[in-house]
Amino acid sequence: MRGIGDMARVSGLTVSALRFYDSAGVLVPAEVDPFTGYRRYRDDQVRAARLVASLRRVGMPIAEITAAVRALPDATAVDALIERHLRRLEDGLADARRELSHARTLLELEILMTTVTLPAGAFAAAVAAVRFAAGTDPGLLGGVLLEAGDGSLTLVATDRFRLAVASATAEVEGPPIRVVVPAGELPDKAGTLTLEPGRVTVDGAEITPIEGDYPDFRRLVRRPGGPRVQVDVAELRAAVESQPVVMREHDGSPYPLVILNQELRTATEQEWAADVDGHVAVNRDYLLQALDAGGAGQLVLELDGPIHPLAVRVPEQDRFSLLMPVRH
Repeated sequence: MRGIGDMARVSGLTVSALRFYDSAGVLVPAEVDPFTGYRRYRDDQVRAARLVASLRRVGMPIAEITAAVRALPDATAVDALIERHLRRLEDGLADARRELSHARTLLELEILMTTVTLPAGAFAAAVAAVRFAAGTDPGLLGGVLLEAGDGSLTLVATDRFRLAVASATAEVEGPPIRVVVPAGELPDKAGTLTLEPGRVTVDGAEITPIEGDYPDFRRLVRRPGGPRVQVDVAELRAAVESQPVVMREHDGSPYPLVILNQELRTATEQEWAADVDGHVAVNRDYLLQALDAGGAGQLVLELDGPIHPLAVRVPEQDRFSLLMPVRH
């Protein structure tokens, strides 16, 4: 017979664990002294005690450990209990892997989340300055690029024939980020935007971004070598609208043409036949829309010759439009 201390030493169970498993009916001593309460175990109980220690280390429930001890010496029955617990552990590990993967994803999204706060009026002005240039087809060119970083929010829209860019000073918390959202889903006013790779939230309303790489608009943005002339929007609009409409066609679709020179006189194609310096021809409707987007008052036009875009800028603000030149 073995005392409880000796049993603890050979089984790997502590004395307190042996007492617990006695009270739980898992491993009952062969003898208990009625006066001292001292427990004694038979030699053949060492195997059962070692089994209890092993199963406890892998987290088998007490009820199943009890069943395993009682099933000895039927190895097949005990093995069935072990196999069932092993499957449970494997399933639990798979669940744990999924949860931890989800936790890591949430952590990555948290890291990549960028919050932008700016006055609602500033956001509204930026949207109004670019929305007209967004394409009508679904996809990237039908969206507006939102680019946050360095204390500003920049909006960009293009349909390949024109490009509009507007920036507003903003409080940006998080890493620099750029996402494209459908132009039709962008609200006119907003104060807080949360930008994530797969989600955009504007004042609590969610917008699903458009996937893909937006065109590199910066390669088109450069200071021209030609003249920069300040114009009055109302006067230039009146001058453009007073000219006879000259139609052109692109991919089977007609469009009206307007030609501007460095003195900002407008003319028909015939009048400009002999003048090839310091002028640019653009889509008349696009020019009028760019003037409207620029707002009332004064704008700056930048002309860099007939093969470079016409830039329409708002003075002292990070807002401008580029109109692609057309042959005339």
